[in-house]
Amino acid sequence: MYVFDLSSAFIAFFAVVGPPKVLLSFAQLGAGRSTGDLRRLALWSTLVAAVVGGVMAYTADFVTTLFHVSDQSLQLAGGTIFFIYAVALVLGIHLGGGDSDDEHLANPTVDGIRALLLPYIASPLAMTGVLIGSLSKDTWGWHTTVAVAYLAVVAINCVCVLLLAPLLQRSRRTSLELLSRLLGLLLAAVGVELFLNGLAELGVHMAVGH
Repeated sequence: MYVFDLSSAFIAFFAVVGPPKVLLSFAQLGAGRSTGDLRRLALWSTLVAAVVGGVMAYTADFVTTLFHVSDQSLQLAGGTIFFIYAVALVLGIHLGGGDSDDEHLANPTVDGIRALLLPYIASPLAMTGVLIGSLSKDTWGWHTTVAVAYLAVVAINCVCVLLLAPLLQRSRRTSLELLSRLLGLLLAAVGVELFLNGLAELGVHMAVGH
């Protein structure tokens, strides 16, 4: 996953945590909630996700230094995570979602935010993408570019949920499942590219076929 400008960063985040993935998460939560509750949940979870993503974009260097993680290690780990998640997505297995048997909280918004913590608010895929993108260049301007790209995708997610909230409550999720599986194919390629890029930076170059 090569991220060099605003448009490429936006496309990368759209593939990782764009509407097809997020709408599916909200559709799973929409059955037992009113349209108003679902929209409030979208606004609050989007706000928290934006804050988390923005903080990670500006603190990527500090976080990797604190945990003694090299850029190459992060790319190898990120590529592996992307690929595993993509394969699961293609097979219709949803990783990172909440357990339906968990005890529900009295406040539906707080309960929904808890359920969306890993798949949306602090998605391992999104946070890995933010860290890798921010580490591409060590300038405040570039960190701002990554943050803006991530916030733009999060804003699009929020608008889609707000507009489609009534539909999500009645949806059988067949179309969203289809989009998620197609997205998984692209995400698998992103994971492979990211892993190979990490190997290349470690000096392991793959032979190029003719």
